[in-house]
Amino acid sequence: ASRPSPTATATPEPVIPPFDKAARSIDDPASIWVVVDKLRPLQPAEYEPADLVPVPVAHTWEPVLRQEAADAVVAMFGAASQEAGLALASNSAYRSFGAQQNIYDGDDELTARPGFSEHQTGLAIDVGAESGVCSLDVCFADTPEGQWLRDNAHRFGFVLRYPADKQAVTGYQFEPWHFRYVGTDLAAEMRKQGITTLEEFFGLPPAPEYAG
Repeated sequence: ASRPSPTATATPEPVIPPFDKAARSIDDPASIWVVVDKLRPLQPAEYEPADLVPVPVAHTWEPVLRQEAADAVVAMFGAASQEAGLALASNSAYRSFGAQQNIYDGDDELTARPGFSEHQTGLAIDVGAESGVCSLDVCFADTPEGQWLRDNAHRFGFVLRYPADKQAVTGYQFEPWHFRYVGTDLAAEMRKQGITTLEEFFGLPPAPEYAG
């Protein structure tokens, strides 16, 4: 008699716990998930990070960031060079409340008011090509450097904070150069879900304009 063929047992699917959106604060300015926009100023307004360090990368103005973000920038710039032969540079990183006061020119679609800028968190960086081509310009999106960052920044914990189609949500025009460090877990989850703004991911109201 023929032996019965063994029945295949199904391998149980690993159960992946749902992403915990409450794992870190989005209100505490010292949290890498803090959400800063036109409706969510930093508290306190003159917050200054405790762990700012110089970022040893090519730059136009010497960049400082919080330690975790600085390390991620170094890794990301190194990967761009090694994997794609691209030379990136920092155009702007941490800016204090006072520095933002000097920069703010009254154009709320281009520049944040003091106390409302992601740059004040020490977690945001404006990245360009070391050549200076299209620096701080929308055309940066079409450069090899801009395209590499768009496709790879999440691997290092960064999100493109002001996407082209989300001005009504973020309050800012498309800034293909402005990257915000949120850590690799959140960056990966946002990419997986196809959600491009922190406001939408955390269920926060759109912030096209300041409240008053």
